[in-house]
Amino acid sequence: QVQLAESGGGLVQAGGSLRLSCAVSGRTFNGYTMGWFRQAPGKERGFVSAIDWRGSGTLYADSVKGRFTISRDNAKKMVYLQMNSLKPEDTAVYYCATNMRPLGPLVDRSGEYDYWGQGTQVNVSS
Repeated sequence: QVQLAESGGGLVQAGGSLRLSCAVSGRTFNGYTMGWFRQAPGKERGFVSAIDWRGSGTLYADSVKGRFTISRDNAKKMVYLQMNSLKPEDTAVYYCATNMRPLGPLVDRSGEYDYWGQGTQVNVSS
């Protein structure tokens, strides 16, 4: 059973920074794409970022490009999302996700991911 656990959310003022972490357990971490998604109240869950199994390929939503950075530490089985220059519209529950496709491509559709964490709340005040 694959389990993902996010942490690092909280309340921050606009322009501030947060670093989200996601710990993966229950299977080999190396070799699988990891993604971050978010869901704001009343909105559908949307793609934020993804990182390939090597850690060298990344993908970002246009709304976060240049402000957010995704990374992974395969030895620690962790994936991170560094969020800088936060805006009120970044307020959402943030989820990390992975899938069952070893050595798979970067994907930005939620349907391509099979395992999800419980989410961590990020609130950005204006």
